[in-house]
Amino acid sequence: MSRLVLGVGASHSTLMNTHWAEVDHLPAAHRFRDGLARARDALAEARPDAVVVIGSNHFRGMFLDLMPAFTVGVGEVRGAGEAGTPGGPLPVDTELARRVVDGLVTDGFDPAFSLRLTVDHGITHSLQHLLPALDVPIVPVVVNMFAPPLPSLRRCHALGASIAAAVRGDGQDKRIAVIASGGLSHRLPWPKWFAALSDDDRFLVEAWLNGRASWSEYEVRRRQIIRAARPDINEEFDRWFLGLLETGDLSALLHRTDEQIEEEGGNGAHELRAWIAMAAALTSAEGPPAGRTLAYGAVPDWLTGMGVSLLTPSSKETTA
Repeated sequence: MSRLVLGVGASHSTLMNTHWAEVDHLPAAHRFRDGLARARDALAEARPDAVVVIGSNHFRGMFLDLMPAFTVGVGEVRGAGEAGTPGGPLPVDTELARRVVDGLVTDGFDPAFSLRLTVDHGITHSLQHLLPALDVPIVPVVVNMFAPPLPSLRRCHALGASIAAAVRGDGQDKRIAVIASGGLSHRLPWPKWFAALSDDDRFLVEAWLNGRASWSEYEVRRRQIIRAARPDINEEFDRWFLGLLETGDLSALLHRTDEQIEEEGGNGAHELRAWIAMAAALTSAEGPPAGRTLAYGAVPDWLTGMGVSLLTPSSKETTA
C-alpha cells in the first residue's frame, strides 16, 4: 500500500512575493522564510512520489456562480499566476487524484472534481516555496473557506481521514506527503457575499461572481483593498493552535463554530481547515502524528500570523 510519509502546514501571503523589501528588517518574516526552507528540506528528504495539497480559493479559480465545498483536480491543473506565484500547467498525479475522489464518495462525501482546474495562491504559494522545481506531481484539494456556508471543522477532519484511507488502499507502493496551505490568524477586508454594505464590498462580490472569464480585470482594485486593510492578528490563538498540532489532539478546536473561529482568528483563520485535514490524514492506527513548529511570527505587513509546522506519522509505514 502507499504510505503517508510527511505533513507540512504553512501560511501563505502573496505580499511575501511582492513586498518583501518592506519586511526584510523584521525577524518574524525571516523566521517564516527560514521555516519554509526547513520544511522544503524535510520534504526533499521524505522523497514523496506525489503530494496532496489542501488549500483555499481566493476567487481566482472558483466563483460564486458555483461554489463546491470540496474540489479535487483530476486532470489539467493550472496556476493562476497572480502576484508572482506559479502560473500555467502544474504536474498532477491524475490516477491518485481519481482514487481520492472515489474514496471520498465511498465514505459519504460528495466532492466536485475538475478536469480543467485553475488554482491560485491558496495552492500555489506552498508549491512555490516548498516544491519550487514543480517536479513532484500533486493532487490539489480545494476547500471552500471564504464563501459561507463553509464545511464544518469536523467535516474537514473527516475529509483528511478519508483522503488517507484512499491513499493507503490504492494498491500502489508510493510515498505520499500532504501540504496544508493557509492561515494562521488574519482578517481579510472581505464581506460576507450576502451582506455587501460598502462600495468596496459590492465590488468584491461582483468580482467573486463574475470573475470566471476575467478575474484579472478586478485584480488591481482587489490588491488596493488588501493593502489598505488594518492587521488583526491573534498571536495567542495562533500559538494555541500550533500547540494542539504538537500534542496531536485537535478535539478542543473541532467543536468550535465558524463564528467562534472568526472572532478569535479572523475570517482568514477559516483556512485552518486545510491544516485540520492534513493532520487527520497523517493520523494512523498507531495514533496522531508528531507535530513540530518550525516557525511562527506575526507579520502585520502581511496581515497574518505566519507559521510553519511539520507533522511526522507515528506509524512505521514511513520507513518501508
